[in-house]
Amino acid sequence: MKTLDPPAQLSFQDTELAFRHMSDHDLRRRYMLFRMIDSPVLTRLGPPFITFCLRMGLPVTGIIKRTIYDIFAGGTSIEGTEDRSQQLLDARVQTILDYSVEGKKDDPGFDATRDEIIATLRYGAEREAVAFSAMKVSGIAHFGYLAKNDTQDPLSDEERSSLERSRSRLDEICSAAYELGQPVFVDAEESWIQRGIDRWTEAMMEKYNQDRAIVYHTIQLYRHDRLAYLEELIGKAREKGYVLGVKLVRGAYIEKENDRAEEKGYPTPMQPDKPSTDRDFNAALRLCVDHIDNVAICAGTHNEASSMLLTQLMQEKGIPADHPHVIFAQLLGMSDNISFNLAHHGYNVAKYLPYGPVRDVLPYLFRRANENTSIAGQSSREVQFLRREVHRRQI
Repeated sequence: MKTLDPPAQLSFQDTELAFRHMSDHDLRRRYMLFRMIDSPVLTRLGPPFITFCLRMGLPVTGIIKRTIYDIFAGGTSIEGTEDRSQQLLDARVQTILDYSVEGKKDDPGFDATRDEIIATLRYGAEREAVAFSAMKVSGIAHFGYLAKNDTQDPLSDEERSSLERSRSRLDEICSAAYELGQPVFVDAEESWIQRGIDRWTEAMMEKYNQDRAIVYHTIQLYRHDRLAYLEELIGKAREKGYVLGVKLVRGAYIEKENDRAEEKGYPTPMQPDKPSTDRDFNAALRLCVDHIDNVAICAGTHNEASSMLLTQLMQEKGIPADHPHVIFAQLLGMSDNISFNLAHHGYNVAKYLPYGPVRDVLPYLFRRANENTSIAGQSSREVQFLRREVHRRQI
């Protein structure tokens, strides 16, 4: 395979550009917090300790908000994200609004989540800073019913009715996205509920993506079957005449997936190793770029090599950095060296900006802290870049 040259002057090692948006005070505070997150012991023991303190009514919410919440979350309400999203826009980085409250289990809760997602779409449609909204189908549907539907087991009348109401909620969200011209990401979830999510999302893309990518499906390349599925999606979009919107990610549930496969006695859907995931992720990038006229891609990755590869593929194909069918995305608080260097060189970049009440967003925050320690060297790399910039500024 031909080795591609990187775009001129683009480097993910430039810490001055990566942290230009941060004051000296914020930089030092971020550095100290990431040094704490870099400790596997603290990351393992912290979540149960915080949960215990909250159950006992101890006043820890303020501490959480000033530390881990401040790194990984954008605000407690939609309006509360405005300062952070404007700060990002000042650095040419847009926002993906993500209502990160989890655990709703009944129709009133599902309806409330639907209404909140539609509110993010309306809010974003009026603001240059907001490029997308994001959602989980399990936020508007009963998880157990989604799982049963995937097994093809007979559903009761109530289960069938509940799932139909949930599908209608998804349609209402996608319809609002279409009317407002504000795209929405449908996130990928556990493999044992994903088949139904695939079917629903494909139907929404066929309905609303006739002219442009409004609904984006999410492909987890740590699953060994997803590259073939992506090829299938591209074929369906071409055949049915709609624009395919895809967000490519590696995946977030590997331990959970492997544990369940072992417990239930079925072959794991996971790749055999990380190099296999990296191979398929990069192959997916190539596949999407080869079909760029009909595929809109969001590269959701903290991997420097994959991010650089996409810029090289764009350069090779003569695709401009600001092509509307290509956007790079990283989570708030992570991989600023990728996000802000890409944005400085004219690429479309967005940060996931989760929001919601501190207590309700805790499951999301705990996953982010664990992800930093579980992704090979992720938190250590964050510490390294922050340390380098602290020393460069001599603060």
